[in-house]
Amino acid sequence: MARKLLNGGTFVRVTRGKLIGNTEQANVRVPQLARPTNRNKRGIVKCPPKNMALEFTDSNFEELALKSDKPVMVDFWAEWCGPCRMVGPVVEELAKEYDGKAVIGKVNVDNNPQTAMKYGIRSIPTILFLKNGEVVDRSVGAVPKSQLAGKLDGQLV
Repeated sequence: MARKLLNGGTFVRVTRGKLIGNTEQANVRVPQLARPTNRNKRGIVKCPPKNMALEFTDSNFEELALKSDKPVMVDFWAEWCGPCRMVGPVVEELAKEYDGKAVIGKVNVDNNPQTAMKYGIRSIPTILFLKNGEVVDRSVGAVPKSQLAGKLDGQLV
């Protein structure tokens, strides 16, 4: 028996491939013998909530960020960076608020050094604002949500 976290944060028990609980939210059935790779030792499968910030990589950055017809906000961060961990939840909140209006994502500089080097990222967190594939603004360091939202709103006009 396992518990499954749904997009709304609801847990549903999964027993022998059958969902027990709120099946209206869970339109996914887990086969009896299949074991998802994102299941932890206790058998809990975490599904990412909708409207999360995208994860940009060296391989998908051009397609998702540079070719976007919407304004783009990119957070360059690393796991070991304290200020990055303060800005991370703010970026996630903005991703929910600007869903459909702007593309908001993150680049882990440790895992994606080419993108970070291309944009001259020397300090993290650094947040770039792109429009039509060009950098139009940037913010370095931990900044308040209102400042990031203001810069993003400026790109939406």
